[in-house]
Amino acid sequence: MEGETYLERYLARCAAQLEEIKETSTDFSSVDLSFLPDELTQESKDQTVIRSQHKIEDNCKAQSHQNKLPLPGEQDAELGLKSGGLSNSNSHLHPSGADAVQPSPEKPDSSALSLVSITPMTPMTSVAECSGIVPQLQNIVSTVNLACKLDLKKIALHAKNAEYNPKRLAAVIMRIREPRTTALIFSSGKMVCTGARSEEQSRLAARKYARVVQKLGFPARFLDFKIQNMVGSCDVRFSIRLENLVLTHQQFSSYEPELFPGLIYRMIKPRIVLLIFVSGKVVLTGAKERSEIYEAFENIYPILKDFRKA
Repeated sequence: MEGETYLERYLARCAAQLEEIKETSTDFSSVDLSFLPDELTQESKDQTVIRSQHKIEDNCKAQSHQNKLPLPGEQDAELGLKSGGLSNSNSHLHPSGADAVQPSPEKPDSSALSLVSITPMTPMTSVAECSGIVPQLQNIVSTVNLACKLDLKKIALHAKNAEYNPKRLAAVIMRIREPRTTALIFSSGKMVCTGARSEEQSRLAARKYARVVQKLGFPARFLDFKIQNMVGSCDVRFSIRLENLVLTHQQFSSYEPELFPGLIYRMIKPRIVLLIFVSGKVVLTGAKERSEIYEAFENIYPILKDFRKA
């Protein structure tokens, strides 16, 4: 009889605990009945564990509810994305659910912004805008190796249109009329050809100079022909405010009107140097290929257009 009364008291106490749980929780599926002990001697210990578990569950639910609420700035960003017709991408970036966490807006890195502002960058031209002006090649400088030692005095005495002044320059200056070019011939066998207006003319002129040297009795060859520099020029047909241009692009331009009337603009890519004059004339130099001159002018043209005089 004593065992039965003790069991009845324990069951009544468990029923009271279940009533308390029902009053505090609205979701009956989440009620855990595993707290009932297997032995009657663990009554006080299990009651303490049950209370602590429910407190933890209530705290977790409150935190998850707070995480679901978006910040005011995030609500504006989400509305902007939806109005722009990006609902699909917005649903992918912001998934719905209890585990979804709204990302906080990141602040821009001030150090990265300072690096971007300091680093020189080549101005880019929009695809739709085209200048319609083609720079004309004015001079091409090329080099070639004749691969033999030369007697400069003999060349100067026997060749036509050749001059040699060792006190002034340690090379023979030779000229031909077609194509109209000038060559510097050194005793080491190296030769520099200047004055051609195209790549083909420069190669043809270098071959003619090498043939003249061969006819004078030297075993000259034609090796390592290479174009070292190309110079082009054009006219944009409007005046340019060079003072404002140098202030805006002072990272890679210089303008000293007391020393030189043109603005020197050093482009990064392609690596071209431009001489810009107030009259609208532009000289491009430093190219190894014809396409580099065309690309550099297309890059600089919209900038010159922005600084056009009214």
